[in-house]
Amino acid sequence: MTFLDDDFLLETDFSKKLYHDYAKGLPIIDYHNHLPPDQIASNYVFENITQIWLAGDHYKWRAMRTLGVKEHFITGEAEDHEKFQKWAESVPYTVRNPLYHWTHLELKRYFGIEELLHGNNAQEVYNATSELTNSPNFSTRTLLGKMKVEVVCTTDDPIDHLEHHQQYAKNPSRFGLFPAFRPDKSFAVENPITYRYYIQQLSAVSQVNIASFDDLLQALKQRIAYFHDNGCRLSDHGLEQLYFFSHAPYDINTLFKKVTSGALLNKEETHYFKFRTLLELCKMYHAKGWTQQFHLGAMRNNNSRMFQKLGPDTGFDSIGDYAQATALSSFLNELDSTDQLSKTVLYNLNPNDNEVFATMCGNFNDGSIRGKIQFGSGWWFLDQIDGMEAQMNTLSNMGLIATFVGMLTDSRSFLSFPRHEYFRRILCNLFGKDMQKGILPQDEAWMGKIIQDICYYNAKDYFQFPSLS
Repeated sequence: MTFLDDDFLLETDFSKKLYHDYAKGLPIIDYHNHLPPDQIASNYVFENITQIWLAGDHYKWRAMRTLGVKEHFITGEAEDHEKFQKWAESVPYTVRNPLYHWTHLELKRYFGIEELLHGNNAQEVYNATSELTNSPNFSTRTLLGKMKVEVVCTTDDPIDHLEHHQQYAKNPSRFGLFPAFRPDKSFAVENPITYRYYIQQLSAVSQVNIASFDDLLQALKQRIAYFHDNGCRLSDHGLEQLYFFSHAPYDINTLFKKVTSGALLNKEETHYFKFRTLLELCKMYHAKGWTQQFHLGAMRNNNSRMFQKLGPDTGFDSIGDYAQATALSSFLNELDSTDQLSKTVLYNLNPNDNEVFATMCGNFNDGSIRGKIQFGSGWWFLDQIDGMEAQMNTLSNMGLIATFVGMLTDSRSFLSFPRHEYFRRILCNLFGKDMQKGILPQDEAWMGKIIQDICYYNAKDYFQFPSLS
């Protein structure tokens, strides 16, 4: 079998049939990513491949640092062609890492380049690709159209004005662009100075004088309504873990005044503030009919020296080993007990939590919505063959994979959408191998329907985006 041919990752005839006849041609609903909405609204054209491919991609940055590439050529002041050269020299050493597959899939799907990237052909590839990227045929909207993207959900803070989403809505392309509400900073009380400044910003944009915890909730409620009016149907949270308190050990307004006056909260006070704020937010989501997403388990900013130099989201995060089950169960149950539990997608970063999350979902599926509580796709460090297969096998064994809403890019790059192809090939191969072994019936039409649902139709029905309803 040739590397990256039409049957890449497809090991049986059934796998090939499922992918080519049922999965391959479906549109993409990318319900969680970190693409900049201003570049979509303006139909931005990148100057060269480095700007579209390497800027902001901390996956690639980690690999380059591991290979001894100096920061000058990663996030530093090196010329774009020099940065690309260093990445090209690194690529052959990424074998067996998903970066190797993603790199060559992206070169092939967007640019038609089938040769393997390495240091010796770096300049040639740089010139050829940059000539293409620096043209209207490779603008942001055109790139999304090439991949048959139907929905893009960006990740947006409550203080964002959403002017770029509004600009896009006035002159849309063939896909929907919607915000997703990411309010983590509204309860990030670890740094009182930063938090107080954030509250000032939130007060200004919401036009609510935030002098108490109740005022904070009113401001957030106002922003949720504003986001909803601009097409938002999802919230998202990136947390180490959820917290739960069965009783109130502190007065929440006292804590709010304490932190906004510049005083540090202790660990338990911090956890209680996060719990109370998030709980109230989740009730607001339910009132709007939104889906809530919880990305749990990342241990962020481990390298303090590099954090001070480069800031967050630059490649110094890892898997955490936080306890998840008890507080997660109690938190979801608290919302469910008053029938205020929204549709929920749970993502774990630690693979040891696969079974915990998969079985937790089943506790709160109440028959009201098909697949109401979702075990989310393999995320971040688990976004690779083993991680995705493990997630899908666990979901199959302990839940119903037939209701799964499928893949997302979670990416900052406009060239990342072949990750949906990667997922679809892995999914079809899992089913195809089971059909070959007789573990599943060789009913192509029915298995093909399940595949299509997971790749596209489940997400379309589940999220109910305005343009798809």
